[in-house]
Amino acid sequence: MQAFQTAAVIGKFARAGTCAQLLQLVRFLTERGLRVLVERHTHECLDLDGVPAADFERIGAEADLAIVVGGDGTLLTAARALAGSGVPLVGVNRGRLGFTTDIALDDMLPALAGVLDGRYRPEDRTLLQASLGRDGSTVTETLAFNDVVASRGVQGGMIEFQVFVDGEFAYELRADGLILATPTGSTAYALSSGGPIVHPSVAGLILVPVSPHTLSNRPLVVGDGSRVEVLVLQSTEGSVYFDGRGHHSLLAGDRLTVSIHPQRVRLLHPLDYSYYRTLREKLGWTG
Repeated sequence: MQAFQTAAVIGKFARAGTCAQLLQLVRFLTERGLRVLVERHTHECLDLDGVPAADFERIGAEADLAIVVGGDGTLLTAARALAGSGVPLVGVNRGRLGFTTDIALDDMLPALAGVLDGRYRPEDRTLLQASLGRDGSTVTETLAFNDVVASRGVQGGMIEFQVFVDGEFAYELRADGLILATPTGSTAYALSSGGPIVHPSVAGLILVPVSPHTLSNRPLVVGDGSRVEVLVLQSTEGSVYFDGRGHHSLLAGDRLTVSIHPQRVRLLHPLDYSYYRTLREKLGWTG
């Protein structure tokens, strides 16, 4: 018996060849008897009759599965947009690394057939909620699936921060930046900055300094109930980014607050999925 009734298709449509693969996917789902919604920007690149375009709000309300074809960035966008809807996501890797989009493009249809038949492994991933405060007002509030990054500008010098965990002063930092990452984001920018690889089942929030002035400033993992506040003491052309996008300027006196969002993102993996195999393949581990 089929485990899902309505599937949404979300694709990184700008890449060459992707439209043909998306059309193949839509036909496959339709032939399986599913009702199909296609994310509206994805729909624009496809010549579809009888398959409706849908924004993320409609997908969240009507779909019981979202299939994302692209790279990790495409899945990050979908995860943030569908946060709170409870719609699980399946990732088909059309990018390069693909830590979260774990189904290979060549295996797309047989792997999805198994998922649609109920043969899958669910996994809940952490989301961050972040806010930037300035002069007593909130500049922005948003979600992040990978990380929140406070970073110096191209021409700017180091940023100076004070970091507080649950209201208690933790440390002062002069660095090129500070990454606050989920376990999912531990294999992204945090990894390239010397942070630890943290299994997605670990409940925690990872703080990774970027090129700190003092080598004793090391990565730190705090509990998933923690509230981290970053007070900006000095910043020239600094910015804060949420999953690499949606940047805002960072000024002296700004306060960045980050904590774990109460809702999780549910990913569905094929039964043969292995997190450690993914690490071996993507990071070139041998043995």
